[in-house]
Amino acid sequence: MFHSHSHDNPVQTEGRLIRWASFYDFFTNVIAFGQIKGLRAITIDLAQLKPGESVLDVGCGTGGVTIPAAQRIGPAGKAAGIDPAPEMIAVAQNNARRKGLDIDFRLGVIESLPYPDASFDVVTSSLMMHHLPPLLQVKGLAEVYRVLKPGGRLLIADIAKTGSSLRQHIMTTLAMHHGTKFGVEDLQGILKEAGFQQVRTLGKRFYFIGFVFAVR
Repeated sequence: MFHSHSHDNPVQTEGRLIRWASFYDFFTNVIAFGQIKGLRAITIDLAQLKPGESVLDVGCGTGGVTIPAAQRIGPAGKAAGIDPAPEMIAVAQNNARRKGLDIDFRLGVIESLPYPDASFDVVTSSLMMHHLPPLLQVKGLAEVYRVLKPGGRLLIADIAKTGSSLRQHIMTTLAMHHGTKFGVEDLQGILKEAGFQQVRTLGKRFYFIGFVFAVR
């Protein structure tokens, strides 16, 4: 069984730390044009989650993807979520508790995942990878590869390359909110170097958010 963990201090990371948990869901809903639930549903669908599977949500925030993922895999499955910010974990734990779900929410960072090798069938990452500098993306995705079971799946939802739409450009800039140029498509090379197979950018887009899929 997984167990819940909570601490007062954030885990040290070279990535960008978000601690404003009370505003996070509102902010993400704004940049998703009020359709954040739809984005999360698409993410879970594209991850191909099945009842009874084990899933890890990396950079889980307030549990927006982790909770519906846990509902999808059902009581026979195991759901976990990590985030470096204790404020996020506290809100996620409360959200799961209100829904009667047993989810292993704990403090953690993608570059040093607190799980044994081959622990999960699926790993998800939603709107998190753009917070990491390139070297940390390399370290983190190697860790994801380690904790996935052979044949396990990774689904990343994140900022895609901007198109010509002015609205898309404005909202992408707002979502990045620290000026770093990033496109989820750029992760394909890192994934292949980490050993992933079947690496591909999916044709599905959600406004300025794209999806990359890979298999361990």
